[in-house]
Order: sequence, then C-alpha cells, then structure tokens
Amino acid sequence: MIKNSSRLKHLCAAVQSLYILHPKFPLENVYRTCGSFAQHIRGKKDDSSNLSSLFVPIPVKPSPDDINVGAELTGTLNKSDLLKVISKFYQKKEIKALLVENGLDHYLQHQAYVSFRRYCMEAETLPVDLHVVVSDILQGAGHIDDLFPYFLRHARQIFPHLECMDDLKKISDLRTPSNWYPGARALNRKIVFHSGPTNSGKTYHAMERFMTAKSGVYCGPLKLLATEIFNKANDRGTPCDLVTGEERKFASPNGSPSNHISCTVEMTSINTPYEVAIIDEIQMMRDPGRGWAWTRALLGVVAEEIHLCGEPGAVNLVQQLCSTTGEDVEVRNYKRLTELSIDDTALGSLEHIQPGDCIVCFSKNDIYSVSRGIEAIGKEVAVIYGGLPPGTKLAQAAKFNDPENTCKVLVATDAIGMGLNLSIRRIIFYSLIKPVVNEKGEKEMDTISVSAALQIAGRAGRYGTQWDKGFVTTFKGEDLPTLRSLLSRTPDPITQAGLHPTADQIELYAYHLPNSALSNLMDIFVNLSTVDDSLYFMCNTEDFKFLADMIQHVPLPLRARYVFCCAPINKKMPFVCTMFLKFARQYSKNEPITFDWLCRNIGWPVQSPKTIIDLVHLETVFDVLDLYLWLSYRFMDLLPDANLVRDMQKELDAVIQQGVFQLTRLLKNSETGVSSGAASAPDEDHFTISRQKQNYLRDSPKSSQLGRGRLTERLLAQGLLTPNMLQELKKEWTALKKSTDDGSDDDNTTTKPRRKRKK
Repeated sequence: MIKNSSRLKHLCAAVQSLYILHPKFPLENVYRTCGSFAQHIRGKKDDSSNLSSLFVPIPVKPSPDDINVGAELTGTLNKSDLLKVISKFYQKKEIKALLVENGLDHYLQHQAYVSFRRYCMEAETLPVDLHVVVSDILQGAGHIDDLFPYFLRHARQIFPHLECMDDLKKISDLRTPSNWYPGARALNRKIVFHSGPTNSGKTYHAMERFMTAKSGVYCGPLKLLATEIFNKANDRGTPCDLVTGEERKFASPNGSPSNHISCTVEMTSINTPYEVAIIDEIQMMRDPGRGWAWTRALLGVVAEEIHLCGEPGAVNLVQQLCSTTGEDVEVRNYKRLTELSIDDTALGSLEHIQPGDCIVCFSKNDIYSVSRGIEAIGKEVAVIYGGLPPGTKLAQAAKFNDPENTCKVLVATDAIGMGLNLSIRRIIFYSLIKPVVNEKGEKEMDTISVSAALQIAGRAGRYGTQWDKGFVTTFKGEDLPTLRSLLSRTPDPITQAGLHPTADQIELYAYHLPNSALSNLMDIFVNLSTVDDSLYFMCNTEDFKFLADMIQHVPLPLRARYVFCCAPINKKMPFVCTMFLKFARQYSKNEPITFDWLCRNIGWPVQSPKTIIDLVHLETVFDVLDLYLWLSYRFMDLLPDANLVRDMQKELDAVIQQGVFQLTRLLKNSETGVSSGAASAPDEDHFTISRQKQNYLRDSPKSSQLGRGRLTERLLAQGLLTPNMLQELKKEWTALKKSTDDGSDDDNTTTKPRRKRKK
C-alpha cells in the first residue's frame, strides 16, 4: 500500500508540474486517470453502470385474483389515464434523486420503470393498496408522489439485490484470505523457501525432509510430477499415496491411507494435519487461471513445516503474504548445479541437428512440420506436447533418454518445462513467440517471458544425466539476440497471488439471488469483490462461466452445478464439450453413466489412427475419459465404472503411442486424403484441416465417395459426427443407391411432371 500511495503522490506531482509549464494543457483526462488509479489501489470498482447491467430483472406476474377489491372500493381504472400517471411520476427529477438514494442508478431506474409500467398495464387486477392510491391521484385526492413506495416495492421485487447489497459486499470481501483457514492460523508454522533456478537441487533438498517426516504432503503443479514423487517415495521405503483430480492410489495393498501423500496442488487438503508440506513451483501463484490453488495451499495447509520451492522472484511476495499470518520465512538460496551456455550461432537448418538436441515449439503446427523435417533427413525423433496422455509422454521421454535407442532428437512444446526428467544436451527455441492469455482471458501472441525462457532453457544439461553441461540456442538467427537478452535478465518479481470464489461463497450469493444463473452470480461476485491489490488478484473465471452457460438449461442442484463447472476441460475441444453436456444431462436425470453408455457415446472400441485428425480425435477421447474419472470421484454413485474406464485409458494410451511413433506417416496420409473416419480436430489444428480441404478441392472431380466431402470433414472436426454414425450413413447411402438403381432398371420410362395452367 505504501508503494501505491507513493506512486499516486508522484503522479499527482507530475500533473501539477505539467499544469505549471503548460497552463492550457487539457488536464481532465489526466485527473480522470489519477482518480481511476486511486480507485484501483484501494481495490474498489468505479463502474456502477456496468455492475448494474449484470443484474437481470425478475419478471413479476400479477396475482390472478377473482375479485377485484380495488375496483369495488373506488371503481375501475382507465388504463390510458394510468399510463399518463406513471409516465408523469417517472419524469420527476425529485423521484429519480430519491431512487438513487435507494440504490437505483439510471440503468436500474429505467429497467424498473419499464417493468412497473408493463405490470400495471397488463394486470387485470392491481393490488388493492396500489389501486386505491392511483384512483385517488386520478380524482385529485392524492399526489403523484404517493406512487413512490409502490414503485420502490416493485423495483425491489425485480431486483432483490437492492435489499441485500451490503450482505453481498461482505461475502465478496476478499481482503484478508488468510482468515479463511482457522486450522492453519492455530499453528505457528515454520516456512522455508528453497529459492533457485531450474536444475539447482531445491526440490531435492525439500524432499529429503519430506522422506524423514512422520507425515507429509507434496503439492505439485502436474499429475506427472505428483506421480514421480509418489514412485520415488515408495521406492525409498516411505509409504506414500497418490491423489490427483482423476486418480487415487494407495501404497498399502489393503487400501489403508498412508501418512504421506503426493497430490496435485488443487487437491491439497486444508483440514488434514501434517508434519511437513512441500509446495512446488510456488511462483505459479501468479498464474491467471490456477494461481488460486497455490495461494490456498500456502495460506491454508495445516503443517508444522512448509517447504516452498520456486523462483527467486517469488520470495518477496511470499514474505509479504506470511507477514499477514504472523509467520517468518527462512530463505535458502541455490545455484545451478551444471553450467549452461548460449551458442554463438543459431541452428539455421535441421541438417545441423545433433544427438541430445531438443527443439522447443509453441504450436502443434510447428511440432508436426519440424518432426517431419527431421525424419526426412533420416533421423528418428521423439515428440512430446501437452495434449498427449501421461503414459505417451513418459514413453516418448524414455525413448529419447535411452542411450541404446536410435532416437537421439526430441521435438516438444513448453510442456517439458516441468514434470519430465529428460537427458537434453541442447535446447533449441524454434520460435520465441507464444500464444498467451491476457487479463481479460483473451489469447494473443507475445514473446515468451523471462521466467519461461529460463525454465525451458534450464532443462538442458540436467544434473545426473549423461550431459554435464547444457547449451541453448535458437533456430532462427534473428531470434538469438532476443534469447540472449531474456536469459541475461532475472525474472520480474511476482507481486500478486491469485484468488477464486469458493463454492460456499457462491452458495451464499445464490441464497440472496435465487433466480440468477451461475455464470451471472460469478460475474456479480467478481465485480463486487474487494481485493487487496497490493497482494492479490482475482483469477480468470471465463472457463468457469463458459461451462456454466453451457449447462444452464440443465436442471441441477447449485453445488453439483458448481462442481461440474470446475471440471478441467479444454473449451476449444467441441467433442469434449459435447460429452460434458451429455454427462450433465445424465446426472440431472439421475441416470447412471455406465461403461456401456460411455462406449456408445465415444465410439468405443477405437481404431488405430491413420491421419493427424484421427490422432487428435483419440486425444480428445482420452480427455473425455479423464473427465469421466474426474467426475467419478465427486459423484461416485452415478459414475460407477471408474476402474473399467481406467483400463480403457491404458488401452487408448497404447493406441495413441503407436500413432505418435508413426507421426510422419499420419502427416503423409493427411495430405493424400486417407481417413479412418475418426471424429474431431481442435481449433488450433488449422494445419490438418486446411490440408484436408486442399486435397478435397484437388481430388473432388475424381471422387464422390461418402465421407470424403467438405461437409463430412466439417462435421467430423466439430465432433457432430462419430465413426459409427459415418459407417451407418455409408450403409444407408449404399442401400439407397442400390434400391434406386433397381427401380430404374424396372422402369426405363421417365415421366415429366405436368405444369399447372394458370387460371
């Protein structure tokens, strides 16, 4: 706060100096900027009109009363006269001022006026008190201002938030999140920050303490990392369980829980006491989507000792956060264990690839083209990217790491930045431009951050591998100076940790606003929330709202709806979104989502992929199975076949592995139009879709087979057509064509339809 106050002070001083030097300079905009900056550092919103637009008026229907008591007392009202009275009432400035005092800004006033007018004009029977007051006004016995309490009553009916705004603001007051965790606050926790770059041994030292503790929890950013710690602990004789969003594994054969747990950070328990907790990659508190999970773990885990592992740039923020809890932070600094140097020249050509090289790409298109180019010069290549199942990633990593294997080159996305142990000699950045998500949740292209560059480059020359020194360079010569600049800098200090509304907070909102949609509740919460901007930020909720809107029409209890919307799915995968919606519908009907039901809907068993589109579809099927497992641990009664689905995943993982091993052949098949009829491709794979379209245009005069046209491709790409459906259509088309041919043989005469004569 002191920093922000100082910034505001300097800004105002600059404005004053500007005015002295240039008296005619228009300062209105500058002062407005100062005002908005002041509002920003206080953590308050100054956009009341946008906030009001989030509140949707609730329709108020007239009560069907058989007896019009008001008419019996004062006579029937003339609707045109009633309309004049309402219009005259609303036009009064004094009335509008009174409405503002009662919480109705101009937007809400207009909405309330439209609703009140419609209600009065459409109702056959008005409430008795309103009827009498209007009658008195029309007869000159009352004043037009007498309508105010009835108008205000109606406004509060259609906008229930007017009577509970203070309660809503209290619920969304997020300035002291440390108070949400009384269990952690009851302890005097010891905080140790292991600070250092990639490959510095910081996690190793934290793990040594974890292994010797009576009980412990490891909180990692990825399933692969959690699984690695799970395996290491058990191999070293420390019984450890695995807990991820989709999986539970017990070290004990009889299924009894162990004292040690390795989990993904979102699954961290804030109720179970431990002796030692490790929170890995603590700098991810800044992540716009998942940062809240690290903040929750840091503030809420109930452990005597907490060991944090991460970048030096996170130290200051961790110290500030711990000062709010009254805890001290011990910082232990580490240096890189092996040397890392930047090559003098860029790679320039794939011909210069050497054993131990890893080319890092930031799009699947580049992954496909680079891997194909390397195999074209006779070198075998391993491929790793984020969309692959964990088993396939591990298999590709093992293939690359094996000194006896002929594969000596790896092509990967930044998925290798954490979670996989790879024996890389040199990292080659194919590009330094990467799609990033901005504060509004929009995707844009930007140069990779210093933190990302250091994290990825640090994978070269990992301690304990065959390479005792690491190298890094770029593919393009023009990118090398930029890379040198990135790697010469230290990462920007992390200044804010993420927060996210909890299910309890949203339930309280729903209690006050029972007619609001879940996405609307989330919007209102975020806009009303008060956050200490010097320490925290509100994580992006766009994915949550996307899923909430998708299933809004499905009747679900609020808590179940909230859980569904927290599902970790890629909203750009149409087939996965379609299955998500089907899961929600089945759940709402209280019908079990069985193994047979799942097989019918995903087209199981699957075929081996023949093209890139086939491979991508299999990856989305794997994501659907992941979604099933994720939901099965939250709704066990309606998703009973988790073990069978896990077996399906193993089988599918093996099929996908074979597809990745034959990536070049799949690319060639994509160009020649070979297809197995697999279903879907994501939006980002423009490469494969455009290739198929080009081949269709090239081959369309020669072929008219069903399943080769542009419409079929589009339906497959959108996940609206499955392999089974395509086969059925082919059968129906063949049968129809045969019957048509038989009919034409029986009757060779053709008849022309008669034209009707105009009368």
